[in-house]
Amino acid sequence: MAHVLVINSSISGDKGQSTQLSQQFLASLPAGFSTETLDLVQDSYPHLTMTEMAAWMTPESDRTDEQKALAALSDDAVAQIKKADAIVIGVPMYNFGVPSQLKAYFDRLARAGITFKYTETGPVGLLQDKPVFIFATRGGLYQGTPMDSQTPFVTALLNFIGLKDLNFIYAEGLNMGPESAEKALFAAKARIAELATAIAA
Repeated sequence: MAHVLVINSSISGDKGQSTQLSQQFLASLPAGFSTETLDLVQDSYPHLTMTEMAAWMTPESDRTDEQKALAALSDDAVAQIKKADAIVIGVPMYNFGVPSQLKAYFDRLARAGITFKYTETGPVGLLQDKPVFIFATRGGLYQGTPMDSQTPFVTALLNFIGLKDLNFIYAEGLNMGPESAEKALFAAKARIAELATAIAA
């Protein structure tokens, strides 16, 4: 795990629980790795447009300057994913879904012919698999219920592009009183320690 890509999407910044748990996870890893951090709130992607998708589908040699700039949003995001040996994603729950900033980022990762392709037997992800650690923080209790729209969406999207070694770390009930929050964070930290031990081994 020489290079770790860290993706934060909390509108609370460094005070966000998903961001803080991600940082605790990084601090628990063995020394000797480098990190690259994306703050999707400070450096947000715009909503995807047909103009941008058209830039992807235009041969690189034929792109206008505007198309080159638009295509670079996705090209750079995919290059960062490819470069990483492991990925850490902070995913707070807002209104039962992933942050819109994270959705806009994911939209740049799903590229036909680049990160996935369709075959006679269905879609195939083209990215080399690598560990992904997803810190899902929620104010209520949703894991394993129909109200958890995040887990199936994130799983489907990442699997679709070839990333299947997914590790979800949940911290739920954070807005259900101090005792509930403390219990959730304790369980998340225990899971972090478990993962860090497995990586070190």
